[in-house]
Amino acid sequence: MARPSGAESLYKMDSPAEEQKVETQEAMLSNTEWNAIEGHVDSTWEPLPTIDSQPINKFLVDNDLHIKGNPCISPDFCLLWATLKVELEAKSCSEVVEGFEHSAFHTGADAEWRLAECKDTGDHVWLLQKDAPEASYAGMQDKVATTGSVCGLEVGLAFPASFNNLLALKNLILCHDDTATIFPTATGTLGTKSLGLGARMTALHYPATEWAMAQLELSMTGNQNSIPRELIYDVNEMLDGKLDQIAFPFIGSNIPEGHQGTSVEGMSHCSVLSKLKNGFHKHHLPWGFNADHQPIGGKYDIREDQLVRGCVLASYITYDISHELEVTPYKLDAADADPTVLAEYVNSNIPAALREEVKQKIVDAGVSTDDAEFNKLLAYVWPAMKKMKLRDAKYKKARSTLFRDEKGIGKKIFREMSIDELPGITAQNTLATILALCECMDMPVQYVAPAFGFQKNCQYDDNEKLEALIQKAWVVCKHFNVSIGFHSGSGKSAKNYEICGKVTESNLEIKTSGRYTYECGRALYTSSDPHDQEFWKQWYEFTVQLALGSAFQDTNAKEQEMARTFIVASVPEVMEKQSEMNDEDDQAKKATLGAALDSLKKQKADEFFKSREECEKLIHSMDPHPDHMLWFEYNFLFVLAKEGKAEKQALGNHTPAGFAQRGQFYGHISDEGQLNFAKNIALYIIFLARTTGQAGSEKCDAAEVKLKGYAKYQDLLDDIKPS
Repeated sequence: MARPSGAESLYKMDSPAEEQKVETQEAMLSNTEWNAIEGHVDSTWEPLPTIDSQPINKFLVDNDLHIKGNPCISPDFCLLWATLKVELEAKSCSEVVEGFEHSAFHTGADAEWRLAECKDTGDHVWLLQKDAPEASYAGMQDKVATTGSVCGLEVGLAFPASFNNLLALKNLILCHDDTATIFPTATGTLGTKSLGLGARMTALHYPATEWAMAQLELSMTGNQNSIPRELIYDVNEMLDGKLDQIAFPFIGSNIPEGHQGTSVEGMSHCSVLSKLKNGFHKHHLPWGFNADHQPIGGKYDIREDQLVRGCVLASYITYDISHELEVTPYKLDAADADPTVLAEYVNSNIPAALREEVKQKIVDAGVSTDDAEFNKLLAYVWPAMKKMKLRDAKYKKARSTLFRDEKGIGKKIFREMSIDELPGITAQNTLATILALCECMDMPVQYVAPAFGFQKNCQYDDNEKLEALIQKAWVVCKHFNVSIGFHSGSGKSAKNYEICGKVTESNLEIKTSGRYTYECGRALYTSSDPHDQEFWKQWYEFTVQLALGSAFQDTNAKEQEMARTFIVASVPEVMEKQSEMNDEDDQAKKATLGAALDSLKKQKADEFFKSREECEKLIHSMDPHPDHMLWFEYNFLFVLAKEGKAEKQALGNHTPAGFAQRGQFYGHISDEGQLNFAKNIALYIIFLARTTGQAGSEKCDAAEVKLKGYAKYQDLLDDIKPS
């Protein structure tokens, strides 16, 4: 398997057919009114081909990468069905697989199921009760007759836990019971409030989120990741070495997409299986799956159908139009834009009726805008909005083709519009115009993500300013009945979150996926298990060496500056002064503390950067703590680093060596480490729910007390199901 290299985008149209496909789509969009796009998709729709998982399954098995110690790479959760099938035919199923006691569900009155697992490999199978009617497993593939009893169920048929069978099961389950919450759904309170719980540690992450949702009785977005940035959008493209490169300026290099080694289908699959294993589905509490930052336009045109196919189980789509905005000829921040040219473009390309409807909605929202501002914004976003309409129509069509329950629960999605990538802090007229466009173009959104100046893992220093910014946005959002999505939501202060919750009346979502990798490190750091301690030290040292390499190279000034910033920010005296400044509410005093902090940082920089050897010595004299910024900024790169090497060419490595490194997280962390990780995640979720007002103090207090009482990981798992 070739490994991508080089700075340029590898995802090019490398065949006449691909080039023709994009040209045809561009021509269609140019010649089709926006309100005819969905009809065009309906009339020309051909079912998307299912992903061929045989090559990735063979790759994994050939390299001894099994689900038990390395889950969610393949879309399937059964890699060795040919072997299991023979054993299930020849023996009682209870001799071959072990069932999950709390996994029972039905697809008919006489069709009860169990989820089961081969403990040696981690391969999963679906078991159906004896003599179940054929309609109860319609669409399921590769069945085998078997016998025996598992978890009190007399079994008649077994099926592999393939991704295709997962899709078939969703349809069967919802057609039988449209209140089922085994799968993510766009129901309940999720359309107005949520917490976005990213799953970079995938299988290790889900039980804690399930426990927190169950204890707080609160629906959340329990599965969330950026696709294709963080997740592998197509495993066959990965095997062919065709994943694109993502720029990471702070390491002065590019890393392949899917840098966590998890496929979007594998993550989707795992999130559902986890709900069954732990009995969470018995709460009948809706939960969501957010396909975050779905890229619209630009270089992603050619892979649009693959993105639609991979995200077919998502209940909530975040549309990111920034990629099309990069190539649009009219820029929002262009100082020399000619108003006459913009007006001519808008009048020629956007129907007058739509323009007037959007304008009226802006006025109704109490927002003022002049013609020049209006035309400038419309010219900037219009090509992207048409492409968003096309993508939205494809998402809808793919779901309605697959999921056909009577009430349409299976095909329903929530939408979020991400506009925090637009230049500057989001103005009221920009926000109102975008929301009006979405509504008028029959793509109403439940969430919008304006830019407030949030940075990952950094609190917002000026609470008065933050409150004023959110208040301005909320006036508009409340008028449109849209909640606010706070992106880069990790690591804010309690006061920051309280302001977010108070101003929006808790109609918000805080996205916090970056937090949970940190919580894994903290879990290892506090574990008394020798292996956990050794693993933690390896992880920390990996980040130290990456930081040192960047800090002392002299070819990329930005990379050097950022690395040195991270190192200085990790010095204990600096951390103490930073915390003191963060806790100060008085802006004048904060400014004084800030000046003293800047002076201290300069002093430490002079000490640390005399030479690489001296810097390394000083870093190693510090306690290797997960609160160090140098560890926080680089930590995610360890997951798929070939042989754990702190070398740029080893990062995001989709080879057996890269996946073997990933396997250390899934197969080797102790029971204590896993319990610590789950507790850390749950405590942070409780903190978010409390401070944003999504859960009351009484529930939060009770959950915290229960959490502190667990001595074993299994004790926490046992409390996920209803008592």
